Amino acid sequence: MTPDEFRSAGHRLIDWIADYRETIGRHPVMARTEPGSIREQLPAAPPESPEDLEALIGDLERILLPGITHWQHPGFFGYFPAVASPSSVLGDLLSTGLGVIGLSWQASPALTELEEVVLDWMRQAVGLSEQWRGVIQDSASTSTLVALICARERSSAFGLSRGGLQGVSSPLVVYASEQAHSSVEKAALLAGFGKEHVRSLPVDSEFALDPEALCRAIRADRAAGKTPCAVVATTGTTASTAIDPVGRIAEEIAGQGLWLHVDAAMAGSAMILPECRHLWEGVERADSVVLNAHKWLGAAFDCSLYYVRDPQHLVRVMSTNPSYLRSAADDRTVNYRDWGIPLGRRFRALKLWALLRMEGLERLRSRLRRDLELARWLADQARSTPGWRVVAPVPLQTVCLRHEPPGLDAEELDRHTLAWVDRVNRSGEALLTPAILEGRWMARVSIGAEATDRGRVESLWERLRREAEG
Repeated sequence: MTPDEFRSAGHRLIDWIADYRETIGRHPVMARTEPGSIREQLPAAPPESPEDLEALIGDLERILLPGITHWQHPGFFGYFPAVASPSSVLGDLLSTGLGVIGLSWQASPALTELEEVVLDWMRQAVGLSEQWRGVIQDSASTSTLVALICARERSSAFGLSRGGLQGVSSPLVVYASEQAHSSVEKAALLAGFGKEHVRSLPVDSEFALDPEALCRAIRADRAAGKTPCAVVATTGTTASTAIDPVGRIAEEIAGQGLWLHVDAAMAGSAMILPECRHLWEGVERADSVVLNAHKWLGAAFDCSLYYVRDPQHLVRVMSTNPSYLRSAADDRTVNYRDWGIPLGRRFRALKLWALLRMEGLERLRSRLRRDLELARWLADQARSTPGWRVVAPVPLQTVCLRHEPPGLDAEELDRHTLAWVDRVNRSGEALLTPAILEGRWMARVSIGAEATDRGRVESLWERLRREAEG
């Protein structure tokens, strides 16, 4: 493809994306295809001859679009917000168009130094002190894995340089609440702790980690000859956005040598609002923090911000120094290959840079405050309507609901919940994701799409009542 051909095709594709965003509300939110139906419409062998862009767009509209669940739809209330703001999309296009790879500072100095700058901008925006240094990872799952590897090496006095975990005399233990994200257990397993050394701890009445249960578990493990290694505290759990008490946890484990990692993947974006920072009070005593700019904040996926208070420890654990990547500038620069798992890295900072420059913090704060107000409104409607119950606190933008008609036992209530949520999703107007809380199914309404407004949430409430109340 020549530059002129690329220019023409690029204009056409940008127009298509803009039209899609403008008319996205006309699509059913949830894909309606059956498993395998898309694959069956695609050729089994690759094309031998070139095809033009119009043929590609034709198949995009005819085959692929019906199989897309529209995360940017104003009726998308499922999973979590994944606000791929158009400004960030432009930054992502720049990253891909430039086609550079950050193997080291020398491989692309601007890639490294822009990342340093935007990570520091975000540090300031969420109120972290100058102690913290950051790096962009692909996801919170990777960030948690890196955190637990760092915790492992601190507890084992850098056992990786000797026998690894096989050379540790006392098994290392990781602690998190039963409401923590599944990636915590996965990271612990991949980091070699072993399933029997991962503690899933009980929560309090608001579904947050109980610090007393944590202390009891730590004491029991020490008594059994095990070494408590790390605690993962969650600011905004997946099911209900529960807030673990970071400050109390930090106080309880102070001086014991445990690594404290704060998973603020979704809720971390709220910390650009000064009025929300109490939700992670005590975070300055943590060792690492992750927040996903590709969720509620608005950066295009993937853009996970991982901060540490001791970057020298991170670099010692993760560093690699092959001869072909060494340069005379190494002692004066950051080499982000030593801050995570991959050697090469995309120019992810561009999409965060574009978002922050083209939107500005005030506009981002305004959108987040809108979502918080809409969540409060929906929760108030449910609380004041007979037969409906808000089953968890609403600290952020997710409302956990259950319609509870009289006379249903627990299993019947579960079937009722799943049935009416399915009807809502099949309507095409909205998408919810149900989840289990206290052993019973409930409906999560996660507000945050860029195009969602008060009218859309009011329509959602009408749809919920219609489908649940019959």
